[in-house]
Amino acid sequence: MNNSTVHKGGIFVSGFLLAFFLLTVPPAAFAAFQKGQAAPSLKVTTTSGQTVSLSNYKGHVLVLDFFASWCEPCRRSIPHLIELNRKYGKHGLQILGLSLDEDRKDLNEFVMPLKLNYPVAQADEDLQSGYGLRSIPTLVLIDKKGIVVEKYMGLTDEMRKTLDATIKRLLVE
Repeated sequence: MNNSTVHKGGIFVSGFLLAFFLLTVPPAAFAAFQKGQAAPSLKVTTTSGQTVSLSNYKGHVLVLDFFASWCEPCRRSIPHLIELNRKYGKHGLQILGLSLDEDRKDLNEFVMPLKLNYPVAQADEDLQSGYGLRSIPTLVLIDKKGIVVEKYMGLTDEMRKTLDATIKRLLVE
């Protein structure tokens, strides 16, 4: 037997095949989180220059909004997030917008006229991978203990109702 082949229990796995698998499977497949698990760490700098991490949100219900300025469905979800923050911000809800825009100047130009009532930062590739991002908009709902409660890909009217009800429930827990 050559040293690029491993034999265990009658199954042969070629080192080449293993390397091929590891190189072709996207990193997000290994880093994907599940509901009920601790939220993957994050550390970002907001458009206002403040550095934030998950520890800043301990004891709060947190909505992470992965979006991009060029994404029309993302743009349509922003007014709902602004309203959620107005309605529940004083009760412990926090929202953090995480943009996939590559140019910080483009992001700033997009955010300024919207008068968002929550911070926005750029999401680098590691953060996108850590949260298993596959499409935008994606909302990740995290409870007061830092546990992922739900992940919403897109935002339909039904999802909005579910999001609102889940936020209300989490705020009283």
